[in-house]
Amino acid sequence: MNPTTQLEFGIDRAKEQDRNYNLGGRSFYFFDFDDNIAVLATPLILFHKETHAEIQISSGEFANHHHDIGHRGIYENFLIDYDDHKGTFRNFRDHHTSELEGFENLKNIFIDDVAHALGFPDFHWKGPSWNCFYHAAFNQRPLSLITARGHNPETLREGIKLFVHSKMIPDEPNYIGIFPVNHKPTRQLLGDPDFTLSVPELKQRAIRESVNRALKNYGYSPHHRFGMSDDDPKNISMIIEEMTRLKTNLPEISFFVIETTQGQFIKHEITLNSLTSEKIQETDQLTLW
Repeated sequence: MNPTTQLEFGIDRAKEQDRNYNLGGRSFYFFDFDDNIAVLATPLILFHKETHAEIQISSGEFANHHHDIGHRGIYENFLIDYDDHKGTFRNFRDHHTSELEGFENLKNIFIDDVAHALGFPDFHWKGPSWNCFYHAAFNQRPLSLITARGHNPETLREGIKLFVHSKMIPDEPNYIGIFPVNHKPTRQLLGDPDFTLSVPELKQRAIRESVNRALKNYGYSPHHRFGMSDDDPKNISMIIEEMTRLKTNLPEISFFVIETTQGQFIKHEITLNSLTSEKIQETDQLTLW
């Protein structure tokens, strides 16, 4: 066991109550996965416009250059292919190994990539919100995973279980939901039967669904706190937009977003009349919930 893991599983560590527990409030955590909880080696594939030759880029590179691909910059001569089986995001989808559809027949690339990451020292793969994710899992805070991946939710659950088996987290998270928003049945669940919504729009719907489930399962309290962390700049404004709508409907409840872009931590707190943003330290995430 490495030193970081020893610190996380210190025998004197006690579980902590939710920040507003004494007032009847609960703390709810929503997490993007890639480059936020963990940094996996799953590559995206770009295709040369003329030769169709393939190149691989990381999810972090894709987030930084997405708007320029095919138009300008270092990826000007490359294209995104949206085919689930042969295209850019094929490694972020499950692929059936037989004609019978079912979890047992899936080639689980995500699980393989988590297992691969766990073969390296944790500083190689822990994302900026790992400590917050650990804190949520350790204290069994209700949480949702809201990711652009297109795997079956059960694939993501099994991959997270590897963190438990390797003792990187003590228990399986207390899930409100798992929303891989490019998974077609999940898109349908989120009200996108024609598969026309963008990832940021689908994440908005997953946030709202998570809030609705939280209120249904845990009841309403004006002292509840909802927060989401995400590293992708193109998602942040849409997440803030959705939480602003939620704040309008639930004005007494706290909503905030943690932006973990390029090593920075920016807290955006949504109020009824404004948005307050400030740089914070990584450890400050834990005090928000």
